[in-house]
Amino acid sequence: MADLTSDFVGIKSPNPFWLASAPPTDKEYNVRRAFEAGWGGVVWKTLGEDPPIVNVNGPRYGAIWGADRRLLGLNNIELITDRTLEVNLREIKQVKRDYPNHAVVVSLMVPCVEESWKHILPLVEDTGADGIELNFGCPHGMSERGMGSAVGQVPEYIEMVTRWCKQNTRMPVIVKLTPNITDIRKPALAAQQGGADAVSLINTINSIVSVDLDSFAPEPVIDGKGAHGGYCGPAVKPIALNMVAEIARNPETADLPISGIGGVTTWRDAAEFMTLGAGNVQVCTAAMTYGFKVVQEMISGLSQWMDEKGFTSTDQIVRRAVPNCSDWQHLNLNYVAKAVIDQDACIKCGRCYAACEDTSHQAIAMSEDRVFTVKDEECVACNLCVNVCPVEGCITMEPMEPGTIDPRTGRKVEAEYANWTTHPNNPGACAAE
Repeated sequence: MADLTSDFVGIKSPNPFWLASAPPTDKEYNVRRAFEAGWGGVVWKTLGEDPPIVNVNGPRYGAIWGADRRLLGLNNIELITDRTLEVNLREIKQVKRDYPNHAVVVSLMVPCVEESWKHILPLVEDTGADGIELNFGCPHGMSERGMGSAVGQVPEYIEMVTRWCKQNTRMPVIVKLTPNITDIRKPALAAQQGGADAVSLINTINSIVSVDLDSFAPEPVIDGKGAHGGYCGPAVKPIALNMVAEIARNPETADLPISGIGGVTTWRDAAEFMTLGAGNVQVCTAAMTYGFKVVQEMISGLSQWMDEKGFTSTDQIVRRAVPNCSDWQHLNLNYVAKAVIDQDACIKCGRCYAACEDTSHQAIAMSEDRVFTVKDEECVACNLCVNVCPVEGCITMEPMEPGTIDPRTGRKVEAEYANWTTHPNNPGACAAE
């Protein structure tokens, strides 16, 4: 059986699944239920200074749904905890006392003043918490006050505040990064230079998900008006995966531990994050959609997959895909594949034909009795037909063996590796060399 126990920057937990700093981790009651359900750790919802902020007493979430009403994304306008610092600290201490083997990390956000950080750090340390997470990512409400993403978008501020924290606490310091930035590598490097033990990402994406066409206000609507908020859920996973990979494959930050966040809903999502560099994952929207027990499916699924692959610990899968995460110019231009349609699985809906005929390479033929076949001489293996087909596995991409003739170009399929940097068709090849 695979061993799912996790040791992330010295913070131990029964498994790599943590609840992210968000409404599910706002109070003792929630966190106890989460640990009983099987979560390995939590990042307590962001604490701030007293007096606490005031949240809206109306709708806090907007949503994007798929055609089957499956929740694809949430936009939230909720701020950090609106409970007093004293109450939160007391509850954190009680939870950590009763669950010593589970990870309890505390998210923090106070003004960009050293004294504010020096004041709150020993209070958190006294709870017995395992570490802190610096919230440099919140894109709404707090950023307008000079905190959250207002700090996370300035590498110099990240480095400065991180250094303050490292100088004033013995706890591991995790820096939570905002995705609302051009190049995620720069804030990650700043966190590392400030002495961060790890980074976590991504925080929510600045967004407006919809407009109420009766009140003409962004949703969620509060007394006739709306505001931008933070977008999360399955829809942000591709953005999060890319940003995690960018940090993991950057030589300057290649050894920086990463906690992966962004749309983790299944064990497969978690495995993908971990293979691209994450030492563990944090989850929010999936728990808010399906309840805390969703983690049990994640645990059993990851464990079974690892057993099937012969992995005995999560350390063996972390960063495993990073060497294969490349830039376009290093892709093999000699590789050739063609689409193949399984006629037994085909339901004759015609989606592949419509998509290819109207918007791609006219590489699928349709007979009078609606039999769809691939025209190899036109197929460029773009994969569009695979993605629009409603039947999983009906259309596949089959590589052509080296030595065979590509019917589209008349050229022999080569086994030799070629890349765009030195390819003769690249007008910048000489400059690249």
